[in-house]
Amino acid sequence: MVSESLSGGMKLPFVVGLDDSDTPYDVVDALALAPFTTGEQPWARSARVDRLRPGATLLPTGARLLRSVVEEARDSRLAVGEGWTVRAVRWRGGGGEVTVTAVTEQLARGVLDDVLRASTVDTGPESAVTMGFWYLSSQRGPIRTSRRTATTSWSAIRGNYASTAVADLDKLMAVRRESIIGRLILLHGPAGTGKTTVLRALANEWRSWCQVDCVLDPESLFADPAYLMEVAIGFDDDGDADPDADIDLADSPLADTALADTALADTALADMAAANGAGPDGEADAPADRMGQSSGRRWRLLVIEDCDELIRGDGRGSAGQQLSRLLNLTDGLVGQGREVLVALTTNEDLLRLHPAVVRPGRCLAQIEVGALPHGEAVSWLGSADGVGSTMTLAELFALRDGRGLPRPAHSDPSHGLYL
Repeated sequence: MVSESLSGGMKLPFVVGLDDSDTPYDVVDALALAPFTTGEQPWARSARVDRLRPGATLLPTGARLLRSVVEEARDSRLAVGEGWTVRAVRWRGGGGEVTVTAVTEQLARGVLDDVLRASTVDTGPESAVTMGFWYLSSQRGPIRTSRRTATTSWSAIRGNYASTAVADLDKLMAVRRESIIGRLILLHGPAGTGKTTVLRALANEWRSWCQVDCVLDPESLFADPAYLMEVAIGFDDDGDADPDADIDLADSPLADTALADTALADTALADMAAANGAGPDGEADAPADRMGQSSGRRWRLLVIEDCDELIRGDGRGSAGQQLSRLLNLTDGLVGQGREVLVALTTNEDLLRLHPAVVRPGRCLAQIEVGALPHGEAVSWLGSADGVGSTMTLAELFALRDGRGLPRPAHSDPSHGLYL
């Protein structure tokens, strides 16, 4: 397939090679890119939708369907209208994504808005926030997707935590952008004590000024400098949309390509930063400006759970190098100019952590989320039946629900429990 631009004298060839490894889905993707690549429709807008209305097609009013592909896990449609093209994908597990190209920016926005109004369910309750999730794709590089995630207010769960931790957690929940000192948040304690629930509450309490992103593969993040730099540069959910809307929007006067594509443009920058042990400087800060990072934007909190091996005191070799990159992201040159906080959870005892992680001035908060002592556990449960000298939150919920899970004689601290 070969074509040339008909606008502005720009002639950009568009060539697609197909073989027996390609599928009809790949053909739809290629056809959707054609009007943008040729310049006939140089404006693009896209959105990921978390929750779809029953029967939603993700197509705008008056669309003329050109292609339809139905697969086991998804279906894809290509449709056109006057001056625009739409690619709509629905996933069997729920949700979907839409890409619109058009002859003008206003038309692209209008068509996308039409799709979203007709296809998305009403915005969830105030206790739900939009959270980002990063992972490294072997084919597309660093990928960030966002989803609406249920959270809870700190006041609603405050009574689930030991009195020794509550005062420090109160202070953490009350932090605002102007009072930040230190970029690292360290939550440590046994499995099942509710560290993940603390982070969900934190996302709710900080929702007005801080965007929460979870890194699903920290071992890849700190082993791959390009991935690390992409996450450090970040992606701002704000744009011209409500940060708590049910969609993830981005726009560009030239294209709305996958986030992974920006990694290609920044690879040289990332390699330089890795070689020098430093972040971008001067003119190299342009990618951050492109992605919307400035003092007027919300902060970002990168959540990395169960990172025991990364921050142990015996880190050597590649593990030590990964730890160095983590610390460089919080208060080193890589983190300079980036309004980024990093939250770590670990089951390790504080004494086993690397001294560089817990040194004074590095942590915004360093909190032990421990088990409840006997008296507080009895008060929480309303009964002393089955209550030991200390009880984790997971154990108390098990007793309350009548499951009475036995406590193992030898616990394995290397495995976390998401509660």
